[in-house]
Amino acid sequence: MSDYEFVLSSGEAVPVVIRSRRGLRNITLRPKTQPVREIVISKPWLTPNLSAVRFLEQKRVWCERIFAKAPIKQKIVSGDIIEFLGKKVEIKHDESRRGNEFIECDNGTCVLIVGGNADMLERRVRDFIKSQFLLSVKQIIRTVPREFWPSRVAVRDTSSRWGSCSSSGTMSFSWRLAFAPPEVMRYVVMHELAHKKHMDHSPAFWHQVSELYGFGVERAKRWLNQYGAQLHTYF
Repeated sequence: MSDYEFVLSSGEAVPVVIRSRRGLRNITLRPKTQPVREIVISKPWLTPNLSAVRFLEQKRVWCERIFAKAPIKQKIVSGDIIEFLGKKVEIKHDESRRGNEFIECDNGTCVLIVGGNADMLERRVRDFIKSQFLLSVKQIIRTVPREFWPSRVAVRDTSSRWGSCSSSGTMSFSWRLAFAPPEVMRYVVMHELAHKKHMDHSPAFWHQVSELYGFGVERAKRWLNQYGAQLHTYF
């Protein structure tokens, strides 16, 4: 439950949660844009809440910038057209069905018919996208020599990392890359595959990324840096 609200210049009221912590010497702010939009303030035990709120106001420009960059969540309803894995897909709900049916593109737009109760629509769409994303990642991996293949591929929902590669050879990818252009998704896969040879970000590593990806790697990298926050629009 929030203690206050921080009203952005756009008019959006962002909940503010204030937490008192023993041993803390300074007030700290943590704006969160997902899975919920809120601001968490941690303050020393004896510091008044009013002081914490004043400190937040002093950081208004910084907070406004963070929330302006992060998209507001959009709820998916039947009839919406969303784009993932390079395809425009119309979402249709049919409560009489038990499962899903994906109909390939006709006139430029595919159709995903989702069965079950209406309150399960978003969850079923999300699970479908995640499963298709994993298949696509594995297809991309099979385009490179076996020496780069991971021992295991996992799908995650992370806010700060699009992919990771462990020393054991397991590679994890944020399924939200499904909403990125295919060439951007492919860039992240190649980035992690390159870590099989270089567990750092040295010049040799970036050279390996370029070799695996080919022409256009810098363009894909720039897109992710500039528009990556948009991949959290849904769910």
